[in-house]
Amino acid sequence: MSNAQNLAYAVVQVLHNFGAVATVGGSLAATRIEDVGARKKLAWLVLIGWGTQAVSGAAFGLVSFLYYHKFPDIAGVAFAALAIKILCAALGFMLVAVYLLRGANWPAKNQGRVWPSSAMLAAIALSAAAFLRWFS
Repeated sequence: MSNAQNLAYAVVQVLHNFGAVATVGGSLAATRIEDVGARKKLAWLVLIGWGTQAVSGAAFGLVSFLYYHKFPDIAGVAFAALAIKILCAALGFMLVAVYLLRGANWPAKNQGRVWPSSAMLAAIALSAAAFLRWFS
């Protein structure tokens, strides 16, 4: 691998890691906060985190394509892990986006369910990342 390629992968990995921190940390923090305004601010952080996960995940494939002129060849466990990560990111993004758009009108109990759900999706995505990394 060239230094430029390593740098590209490293930058993408840093973004991906910060996105993961935002999804997990923001979601877990929101489970402990009662203040609606603070939760809304955390919701924006988590939404940006989910978006960062999706964009940086795609960027890994793009870097491979730019340097090898093909996308990574994955199959089996790695493909399943990638599918799980994509599904979690899509569901997490949609969940938090709907919360931001309509959550103010939901009963408090339903608003509170968003955060454990988002944290669970983030934990599953992080776990799937390990399988994707080591089975590809």
